[in-house]
Amino acid sequence: MIFQKNSDTADALSLPCEGIPVSLFHHHHPQGLAVARGSWYIPAMSNDKQTGESNTNIWAPWRMEYISGLSEPENGCFLCAVRDADCSEDRKNLLLWRGKTCMCVLNRFPYTGGHGLIAPYDHVGELADTPTETMTELMEMLRDFQGVTQHAINPHGFNVGINLGRCAGAGLPGHLHIHNVPRWDGDTNFISVLGDVRVIPEFLEKTYDRFRAATDELGLSKRYGAE
Repeated sequence: MIFQKNSDTADALSLPCEGIPVSLFHHHHPQGLAVARGSWYIPAMSNDKQTGESNTNIWAPWRMEYISGLSEPENGCFLCAVRDADCSEDRKNLLLWRGKTCMCVLNRFPYTGGHGLIAPYDHVGELADTPTETMTELMEMLRDFQGVTQHAINPHGFNVGINLGRCAGAGLPGHLHIHNVPRWDGDTNFISVLGDVRVIPEFLEKTYDRFRAATDELGLSKRYGAE
């Protein structure tokens, strides 16, 4: 893919010509490299024959850690690894809470800041294999995590979902988990719509600390072993 200047497109869309870091586009392509109109970049295909199936690409090599993990065997499950790690590693592992049958972990590859995963300790992939006691705590922990999220970062809404099976979007189909994704009015903007890029404005460890403080402030520390 070549990134080329396209002032007509940017002007027609009435989009600002600033705000996208130049560092995002410092990856060379064999047939060209990124050029800018101010700080605004319009992706374009190469001069090769284009079809309706042509794709545009943005280089994101830091995602390889996640992609590689999808093909690991069961004993490589990151949720099981976080569960079994010493409690002193919880901040490093972004493990926020340990309940009786479930845990809450901040997503290391978040859709938005504060994206959390609520998961049972047991390595099960289906709702049918989840005991009633665990299902109850999953819902209670989801409720409490939403409350802490609201207190800590004040989102305008949430997406909550479970992906069952890889074809349905499950990145870790063998270990059931619930996604809780905070949303804000206007968080789907030009950079996410046109560039398929999400901007996470805070380091994960900082978000973790913010959520731990909110856990204390809402009186949930004792319940979830976060003292």
